[in-house]
Amino acid sequence: MSDMKQENINSTKYDIPPEIEGQVTITTLDKIYNWGRRSSLWPIMFGLACCAIEMICTAASRYDFSRFGMEVMRPSPRQADMMIVSGTVTKKMVPQIIRLYNQMPEPKYVVAMGACASGGGPFKERYNVVSGIDKYIPVDVYIPGCPPTPQALLHGLISLQRKIDTQSIKEVRWYKKEPIEAIPIPILGPDIIDPREIELIQGYTQKKLEKLEQSESPSVGDVS
Repeated sequence: MSDMKQENINSTKYDIPPEIEGQVTITTLDKIYNWGRRSSLWPIMFGLACCAIEMICTAASRYDFSRFGMEVMRPSPRQADMMIVSGTVTKKMVPQIIRLYNQMPEPKYVVAMGACASGGGPFKERYNVVSGIDKYIPVDVYIPGCPPTPQALLHGLISLQRKIDTQSIKEVRWYKKEPIEAIPIPILGPDIIDPREIELIQGYTQKKLEKLEQSESPSVGDVS
């Protein structure tokens, strides 16, 4: 084990005598658990737009993010625990992204790569583009840029590892007693609709219809 890994694992309040440092390691359950997860993140293999080309470049030999244990891109969401949303998110693609996210097992993480995935980018407020994927699924790390360079993506992935290092088994959502509910798949029509807002939309529409009927109905003083 390298000196860096030894320093990370042995960072507890207990001191190890120098004569047995090479044979004994003292750590906490959280540290060893997080160390195992941060070093074996498996991204789901899909891309949306130009940011995907930079993601492919990052996986190539020059930048080689296999150094961080992230090179195993899986074509199935059931075998992946990290989603890199790389590119412009259109309303047509949102239901598919959420469906893939729901199929990923816990623990799972989301990286919004680029300005489009983070907030709409240059296409913000267009009729067919959503203003950030975080409106539909939780995002752990945002990477700016249009598109971000491979170095920026590596920095974002390292930032995700640092976030994992701070997590505690007592607080993470996948070890709580309450079940984790799947995110409802949006309905794609004239516009994208969140199923959780259908009752609110119906109530708003009903009030508008009632006001319209009242405005069109004849008043008491009107003569036919």
